[in-house]
Amino acid sequence: MSFTEKKPSIWLVAGSQHLYGQNALKQVEINARLVTEGLNALGLPFDIVYKTMATRSEEATAFCRQANFDPDCAGVITWMHTFSPAKMWTLGLRLLEKPMLQLHTQLGAHIPWDSIDMDFMNLHQTAHGGREFGYMSARLRKPFTVAVGHWKEDRVKTRLTDWMRVCAGLFESRSLKVARFGDNMRGVAVTEGDKVEAQIRFGYEVDAYSIGDLTASIAEVSDQQVEQLVSQYEDLYTLSEVAQKGGSKRQNVLDAARIEIGLRNFLEAGNYKAFTTNFQTLEGIKQLPGLAVQRLMASGYGFAGEGDWKTAALVRTLKVMAQGLPQGTSFMEDYTYDFEPGRDLTLGAHMLEVCPSLAGTKPVLDVIALGIGGKADPARLIFSSAPGEAINVGLMDMGNRFRLLINEVTVLTQPQPLPKLPVACAVWTYKPDFVTGVEGWIIAGGGHHTALSLALSSWHVCSLADELGVECVVIDQNTTIRDLQNELRWNESFYRT
Repeated sequence: MSFTEKKPSIWLVAGSQHLYGQNALKQVEINARLVTEGLNALGLPFDIVYKTMATRSEEATAFCRQANFDPDCAGVITWMHTFSPAKMWTLGLRLLEKPMLQLHTQLGAHIPWDSIDMDFMNLHQTAHGGREFGYMSARLRKPFTVAVGHWKEDRVKTRLTDWMRVCAGLFESRSLKVARFGDNMRGVAVTEGDKVEAQIRFGYEVDAYSIGDLTASIAEVSDQQVEQLVSQYEDLYTLSEVAQKGGSKRQNVLDAARIEIGLRNFLEAGNYKAFTTNFQTLEGIKQLPGLAVQRLMASGYGFAGEGDWKTAALVRTLKVMAQGLPQGTSFMEDYTYDFEPGRDLTLGAHMLEVCPSLAGTKPVLDVIALGIGGKADPARLIFSSAPGEAINVGLMDMGNRFRLLINEVTVLTQPQPLPKLPVACAVWTYKPDFVTGVEGWIIAGGGHHTALSLALSSWHVCSLADELGVECVVIDQNTTIRDLQNELRWNESFYRT
């Protein structure tokens, strides 16, 4: 499964007016097409389609309406090639529901000092045309991104690429279906949430199924399908002695493969891209679906345990945003600490369910007893995460709003082996420091389930939150507890309106 079956496109519109004459407008159109072709040659995540030049309010409004209703349009780029009076954009921007990037550039990179004249000036007015357009966007409280610089520069390519990843996340979110097998873990607060409000705000459609629906799908899997999948395991992973053919736990591997196929078939049939399970409600399934969950996440599905549909949807969204990047994104949970002054560490894992996209080395497939769930010994992939700069992201329902909470972290090479803890895991330090990171997370109501991504940055998630109209709080190198407390108080006032 590709993370996105349908690859959307980005629309570009050039803004101008009739003050400069028809010859100037013809040149604007030529230049806009030239820049579009040049941007597409940069290898951006999505293709950019030049759609039109807007010189009147009717044209600007028609463009925004068309973008809204085209299912393949993931966002729009506006380029004020010349001075485009912003009042003509008022209705269109009020109606626009797609994410918008203002490209603040011009055709030529340099001023031709020895030949510049008024004709040149009339065709190179982004410097003030973009400010006029930006004022109207800000006046309308319209969330938008600005890419500043010559269109051939790496900094413009980087900003466009990052913004397109946000577009991908929003595009996915608005049609994302989440399947819940069983209910939430009993007695847990943070995994609950308002599913109706989540569909209004994010687009998530969350559907509940009994575990019997899943066991029926598993029962339909043939022995031949199981054998074929296990042969893939043998190609991809290092199998322990007990997991190999003839090993004492080989049947557990076969059972795990059957669960994976049945679960994948169920999700594909319902067009679900994220799902949850709960180890308290797995009647009829021989073992906890650890290996199945890990492999489904590796192929792009979102997942969270204990019925946590919000985190499952978040993992899927971030995976789509990170598609094509070499680093991984996974469901994660803070488990236990190593208190060492100046080098306090967190060990993160989740029983069996960490995505191998994080793996720094080839995973080991093993079958080992698990002291929870009351099931047969489950198969799982064992590895430690690759190191790197990362973000831990949580999504919580705060009652009157949803909150996206980010803590920037540094994932480390696992400092010591864990011979008696045969699970996939990650070890990290917090920014700005252990105490501030952990205390800040707790003060902000952050849950124990997160999405850990070595591929994305805080900018990506904050920009997504802006487009969704969702509160976003970041704990980073500059955070202090006092400033964070004040931010949370101010946000409480803002989101009460």
